[in-house]
Amino acid sequence: MIEKILVANRGEVAVRVIRACRNLGIHTVAVYSESDSEALHVQLAEDAVCIGSAPASESYLSIDRILAAAEITECDAIHPGYGFLAENPEFVRRCQENDFIFIGPTAEVMELMGNKTNARRIMKKAGVPITPGAESSISDVFEAKAIADQIGFPVMIKAANGGGGKGMREVYHPHKFVSQFQVAQQEAIRAFGDDRMYIEKFIVKPHHIEVQVLGDHFGNIITLGERDCSIQRNHQKLIEEAPSPFISEATRQKMLDTALLAAKTVNYTSAGTIEFIVDERQNFYFLEMNTRLQVEHPVTEFVTGIDLVEAMIKIEDGHPIPAAWHDLPIRGHAIECRINAEDPIDHFRPSPGQIGKIHFPAGHGVRVDTGIYDEYMIPSDYDSMIAKIIVYGADREAAIKRMQAAIDETVITGIDTNLDFHYMILQDPYYLLGGVDTGFIDQFLKSFIDDLQRKV
Repeated sequence: MIEKILVANRGEVAVRVIRACRNLGIHTVAVYSESDSEALHVQLAEDAVCIGSAPASESYLSIDRILAAAEITECDAIHPGYGFLAENPEFVRRCQENDFIFIGPTAEVMELMGNKTNARRIMKKAGVPITPGAESSISDVFEAKAIADQIGFPVMIKAANGGGGKGMREVYHPHKFVSQFQVAQQEAIRAFGDDRMYIEKFIVKPHHIEVQVLGDHFGNIITLGERDCSIQRNHQKLIEEAPSPFISEATRQKMLDTALLAAKTVNYTSAGTIEFIVDERQNFYFLEMNTRLQVEHPVTEFVTGIDLVEAMIKIEDGHPIPAAWHDLPIRGHAIECRINAEDPIDHFRPSPGQIGKIHFPAGHGVRVDTGIYDEYMIPSDYDSMIAKIIVYGADREAAIKRMQAAIDETVITGIDTNLDFHYMILQDPYYLLGGVDTGFIDQFLKSFIDDLQRKV
């Protein structure tokens, strides 16, 4: 049995994993950098180990230091959360070599699906629809330009071994390709240490919809509905919903079947996500597979009643997926808003610093995942997301009203946040109608700034 888990992450996801472990009676070990010594996840875990200075490369990305922390605290297993080392196959192998259970998929699957060109090749062979794109990853800008010309503009440039919106650029005109490729490539090098890029056809007015999958070590693989993640800024998700208000029931079933085929093709285990790009006519194409827990997993938990983190732990502890989950109905509607320490008026400039007072919403159908508290000092070294507010309603209209009330009730002083930005999105007539595409925020942003300037 797994009795002690090291959580190889920080912030709200570390808190989330620690709480799931508590529910299962499992002890936890937190790791932290010097700038995170007062963090909530450090205070909640039974044990905590400092693993280095503030830069992630010297702490949360150091495999050696994380494994040493697990060794000295006598852990059985390691949960990576999301981000940092969560999709690093070398980390999985090192965990196994040192007799730690890795709570997530295998290193082999991570390697197969982590590289976008490999993943496309596998999915195409399995019969999963894919967008036109490069057959291999590319480092040379002129070779990339020739491939883009062949595919036809607009195209999407992506980091071949990346994610989270980093190293991505949409290019609509050939004369802008070289400069945009170079910018995306430099961003990919900084974020992932890899200059290989990938080119694919860009779907105009796309919708970003993903399917949650879950697999065990007994050959059982299931889907747990879909999430609509189309509200994004610079390819970073802001608001997610389950189920999607855009697709029809027929498209939904076809998408779930396709995601199941994709997961079965690679014998997937643990929690993962099959992501699709969907056009205006509801044709959908494989985008990528995230071989980890997703930031937006709580909306799926609300509409299914399943704790995905607990499920991940139980799967690695040798339990099969319960038979009742194989045909689980999706009930109601859930919405998640990512609360970031940033200033939307000043080009979403990050706003680290000391928080004054906080009041988060509560009540039936309201959940807050966070790692902050009154007078907490937000470090400048990491991602700007400081909380997630998640709500549940009997239908989409009820969920929207509950989220409007929840955002209105939330108070965070001392720093800038995107709370007002979320509140205005939740009242926008296009959002209320449902089915907005990934270009919605670009159109919405100007009206948001104009409205705030009028108030000033």
